[in-house]
Amino acid sequence: MKIKALLLLLFFCTIALFQEGFAGEKPRIGVLRFTNHSAAAWWSGGVGTDLQDMLISELASTNSFRVLERRELDAVLDEQDLGRSGRINPRTRAKVGKITGAKYLVAATVSAFEHNTSGGGGGISFQGISLGGRQDKAYMAVDLKVIDVETGEIYDARTVEATSKSSGVSVGVYRGGFGGHLSEYKNTPVGKAIRACIIEIADYLQCSLVEGKDSGCMDEYNQKERNRREKTRNAIDLD
Repeated sequence: MKIKALLLLLFFCTIALFQEGFAGEKPRIGVLRFTNHSAAAWWSGGVGTDLQDMLISELASTNSFRVLERRELDAVLDEQDLGRSGRINPRTRAKVGKITGAKYLVAATVSAFEHNTSGGGGGISFQGISLGGRQDKAYMAVDLKVIDVETGEIYDARTVEATSKSSGVSVGVYRGGFGGHLSEYKNTPVGKAIRACIIEIADYLQCSLVEGKDSGCMDEYNQKERNRREKTRNAIDLD
C-alpha cells in the first residue's frame, strides 16, 4: 500500500510540475506583414514588411515572448536539407522536425493616418524636426488582431493609437532599427507616430498574452479603449 501511495504521489507531483512548466512557458508568437487601409503618403510596397520587422524586434527585445521568424523559414529549411545531404558533420547539423510552431499570430492593419501642418515659416529645422514657426503633427491608428493558431479564432483585438508633434514628444525607446522604406521619416513626427504605435502594440501584447486579460495592466488599456470610442462617437455629426 505504501508503495502504491508513493507512486500515486510521484505521479501527481510530476503532473503538477509539468503543468506549472507549461503554464510558465513564454507565448509562441508570429507576426504577419502589416497591411494598410489608410491614405498614408509614406506607405509603399515594402512598408508592410518593414513594420513587421520593427514589431518582431520590439517583441523579441522584451524577452517575454518566443518570437518565431517565419520570413527566414526558407533559409532554415535549406540549412536542414544541407544537413541531410551528408556534407555536414552529423554532430553539428541542424535536425529536421525541430521547428517551433506558433501559438498566436499577430495581424496588424494601419486603419488611419493623419499628418497636419500648422503655423508659418521662420523656424529652425534640424534633421527633419522643426523648432518654432511651423509645427507638424502626426496621428496613426493600427487595428490589431491576435489569432489563435490552434482554433483559428480571434483571441484578442484592439485599436492602438499614437500622436506626435514636431515640438518633441517622448514616445519611449524603440529597440530595433528604423530603415528600409521608412528611413527618411526617422526623425519626423511621422516616424515618431510609427515608433509609438510599435511600442504600444508590444506593450499591449505583453499585457494581454503574458500578464493576462484579468491583470491590472489591462485596466489602463480598457480605459484607453473607452476614451477612443467616446472620442469617435463625439466626432460623428448626426445632424
